[in-house]
Amino acid sequence: QIHLVESGGGLVQAGGSLRLSCSASGDTICIAAMVWYRQVPGQDRELVAAEPNDGGTFYGNAVKGRFTISRDNDKNQAYLEMKDLQPEDTAVYYCKADVIASPALAPAECEMLERDYWGQGTQVTVSS
Repeated sequence: QIHLVESGGGLVQAGGSLRLSCSASGDTICIAAMVWYRQVPGQDRELVAAEPNDGGTFYGNAVKGRFTISRDNDKNQAYLEMKDLQPEDTAVYYCKADVIASPALAPAECEMLERDYWGQGTQVTVSS
């Protein structure tokens, strides 16, 4: 199992900044990528940012140029640095860990894990 806990959310004014953290524990050696999503009540979850183990990064169009994802693999943590926050960024932000699919690339027990694991989410509210 992989357990994820997000922190760092809160209330900020438009134009402000926040730094979210995601702490992973358990079978962290099985993680292939860390991903940030966000969700507004009643809407589908939206991809915010992703960083696979190969070091590449991906961003949703709505946050490109404003948000930065990073990882500290030694500490089993992922971060989302958010700047120039806008009211439309208000959402619950979730951290997700994608699991390596092939036992040839990871310990055999990784094959027994679920495809991915989610944190509980942290609320970000941006006031105008």
